[in-house]
Amino acid sequence: MEGVAQKILMSGFRLDLGPLKEPLAFIRLLEWVFSIFAFATTGGYVGTTSINVQCQKSSSQEILANFNYPFRLMQHPYKVPNCIVNQTGTTDFYLTGDHSSSAEFFVCVGVLALLYSTVTLVLYLGYQHLYRESNRGPIVDLLATATLAFLWLASSSAWGKGLTDVKWATSPSTIVTLLSVCGEVTNTCTPGGVPHMGRLNASVIFGFLNLILWGGNCWFIFKETPFHKSANNAADVEGGVRPS
Repeated sequence: MEGVAQKILMSGFRLDLGPLKEPLAFIRLLEWVFSIFAFATTGGYVGTTSINVQCQKSSSQEILANFNYPFRLMQHPYKVPNCIVNQTGTTDFYLTGDHSSSAEFFVCVGVLALLYSTVTLVLYLGYQHLYRESNRGPIVDLLATATLAFLWLASSSAWGKGLTDVKWATSPSTIVTLLSVCGEVTNTCTPGGVPHMGRLNASVIFGFLNLILWGGNCWFIFKETPFHKSANNAADVEGGVRPS
């Protein structure tokens, strides 16, 4: 590795935007953009769900429950009135479920993909001469790209399932069914505002778009490897043979 790094430093940076006109670098640029979209729409999310509680024909109260990334919902309390006559006390309840593993896995893959895309774009645009003169570069690139394509498949599928569970746990209708206060006939509970999940829905879509981009790019990288070139050479030799 030290020899490779020294060779890169000694060769010098030669900026050439020409490779962006070819599928190899252009798709890598798209991967860089969509990787940002994928983890940016997941990380930093903050949502609010609510229900309305009316104790024994008194005035209705809106109960708000806030939650955010990484969706450890059981750490987010919300206060519900006890609905006891002549008392104004409240009890802390918590949202249900811990979906941080799938969310953090998805964001981690997005960050790794962004970093790798950045490094390879620098390689394509500044050190293209080194990339093409050695067989090692395209082979390593192919293995890394295929690995990231698999990680996008795994993380997007896991986060898609995790998001479904988050929607169920934060649904006002679900919360109403889980509160003991709402089970008493003298009290009235109704669902309130539904959390806005459009941003999270988009994150899953971006995840599977990344899967398509990274998986499809494997073919164009494969064409740079000696495996594809040797196959073409063999086909050319066979095609050039004339019967004696």
